[in-house]
Amino acid sequence: MSTDSHLGAGESPSESTRSLAGRTIIMSGGSRGIGLAIALRAAADGANVAILAKTSQPHPKLEGTVYTAAEQIEAAGGKALPIIGDVRDDASVAEAVAQTAETFGGIDIVVNNASAIDLSPTQDLPMKKFDLMQSINSRGSFMLAKTALPHLKSSSAAHILTLSPPLNLNPRWAGQHLGYTMAKYGMSLVTLGLAEELKADGIAANSLWPKTTIGTAAIANLLGGAEVMARSRSPRIMSDAAWAILTRDPRTTTGNFFIDEDALREEGITDLSVYSGAANEEDLQLDLFLDS
Repeated sequence: MSTDSHLGAGESPSESTRSLAGRTIIMSGGSRGIGLAIALRAAADGANVAILAKTSQPHPKLEGTVYTAAEQIEAAGGKALPIIGDVRDDASVAEAVAQTAETFGGIDIVVNNASAIDLSPTQDLPMKKFDLMQSINSRGSFMLAKTALPHLKSSSAAHILTLSPPLNLNPRWAGQHLGYTMAKYGMSLVTLGLAEELKADGIAANSLWPKTTIGTAAIANLLGGAEVMARSRSPRIMSDAAWAILTRDPRTTTGNFFIDEDALREEGITDLSVYSGAANEEDLQLDLFLDS
């Protein structure tokens, strides 16, 4: 394929045999947005995808439930397992992992996608919101990975992928929104620690973060509106980058904090304009936690 296009289903510019066919993914969240895009890209290869989410009913401002996500996964060519549950609840996570392994015969990939956000400064941040972010983001990522470990250790190609930023200790980020920064960096510490702890087991642990804002319904309706949407990339860039990471050898691809466009450039994808929609490349909005 041309190196100026996005990765098509089952395609890679570097190795055409790479695929997620038959692999089993358990993902927190994923009923919409970036998580759903990653699930659909895996489904296009024929992957099994279990979605653990609370969204049994539509959000007033955000489309999609765990059931509509499952329908889309099946339509894309994968097998879906919608699970209503809460990543904050130990028993719920344990049941979701057990159900996924029983349904599909094991687990190969954990995607820590679920995340709560509140960018309020410290004085304005309610402790209820602070606790929500810590329990979903850092604790939830730790819990889902921990609970799935026995199954990952039985997989020949085990990956843990967490949607969290590089650990950037520039005081700017803690100073702007300390509560959220703590929660997202907690997710990144899950990657850092598990990569080291599990390298002897051949289990990869990596993080993925967008270079720019991503045009999801949350951005459109809650975090910026049409102006930011016009300066954002499509969720496809994150799904293609995730696919590129998850189809690599876990023994040699671990402990990385990938930026989406860098992961794609490593695959030979150099023209990223296909992901930009109406935005000019030079006008794209840089995402949080990135200094340049």
